[in-house]
Amino acid sequence: MSLNIKPLSDRVVIEPMAAETTTASGLIIPDTAKEKPQKGTVVAVGNGKKDYTMTVKVGDTVLYGKYAGTELKYEGIDYLIMKEEEIYAII
Repeated sequence: MSLNIKPLSDRVVIEPMAAETTTASGLIIPDTAKEKPQKGTVVAVGNGKKDYTMTVKVGDTVLYGKYAGTELKYEGIDYLIMKEEEIYAII
């Protein structure tokens, strides 16, 4: 996948995974009750800062806070752009 967004400094661009549509027992979750996903795939990484190298790389699946980052829509796809420090873990 080729993304024409190059984040600056210690920022990363993440494509969130789709929200759950059904519960474990098979109940369908309506759009108004769906929770914002907290897991996604890194699609672009900045160069880091002086004396700071980036830990995540393109293709990593990461966990982040529910309200982390800034939402943006690019070519019809939703992305989040955030600082690497807002990422909790690589899974």
